[in-house]
Amino acid sequence: MKLDKLSWSDLVREAQEKQLPLADYLLERSAAQAELEPAQLLEEMAARLKVMEDAVAFGLTGVRSNSGLTGGSAKKMAAYENAQKEQKSSGLLGPVAGSAVIYALAAAEANGAMGRIVAAPTAGASGILPGILLALREHCQVEDAVLLEGLLVAGTIGEVIANRAMLSGATGGCQAECGSGAAMAAGAAVHILGGSGAQIDTAIAIVFKNMLGLVCDPVAGLVEVPCIKRNAGSVVQCLLAAEMALAGIESFIPADEAIDAMGQVGRSLPHGLRETAEGGMALTPTALAWAKTYFEGMKK
Repeated sequence: MKLDKLSWSDLVREAQEKQLPLADYLLERSAAQAELEPAQLLEEMAARLKVMEDAVAFGLTGVRSNSGLTGGSAKKMAAYENAQKEQKSSGLLGPVAGSAVIYALAAAEANGAMGRIVAAPTAGASGILPGILLALREHCQVEDAVLLEGLLVAGTIGEVIANRAMLSGATGGCQAECGSGAAMAAGAAVHILGGSGAQIDTAIAIVFKNMLGLVCDPVAGLVEVPCIKRNAGSVVQCLLAAEMALAGIESFIPADEAIDAMGQVGRSLPHGLRETAEGGMALTPTALAWAKTYFEGMKK
């Protein structure tokens, strides 16, 4: 397989040809790339998982960003979900999605407050994968060893996306950040819940179908609005795609081609919709007024 054209379908096929479980093949491949023993790589991944856990815990304390623009949403959402449980209600989202939203908000708010996060794939999309992994561990009785396999799958999907398209909002819009994060997390979720490489392919494709064209329009250029709440929305897209794939629904467009389409759309987006704060939500009257006050305050 040529490194200039990574392919998820090729990786799945190669694992089958080697008669290896997909996770074992990806671990072998990734360890060789990192020049580590597989056990060492798993230790590194466990450390990343711990950072994700700590970021969520930090976000749930109700931290606010340095700008004061965002913060406290995860804590409010957690309080709301707990109140629903006390009333014997599962809420509108249900337990898994509800927890995933809370944890995604928490990790994203930790980033806004300059906390330590795992950029998976970017800081702006850093809440999505922790949200999914921790929600699955909580509600689906998933052991950490399986979560690490999910991280491995997610990382490999990110590698394919980076190679075929992009991961940066500045080059491809938020579809390349939150969209890629959701695709990575959807693939991880499918694997964790026992799905196949082909079902992971479907989940990736469904995410990009549903998030294609999402612009990057941060208010005042800060990775806060609408970024943090987009992390929450992205975990719902992720769970939808994973659930459809696990149900046996197939995507007419395969993952590799969906990624290529995302790259083409990203390159076509106007300059103002690629992290420049010159379009979208960043140009609303409320955003412009807040940004003016914020930057004037910084001069004092």
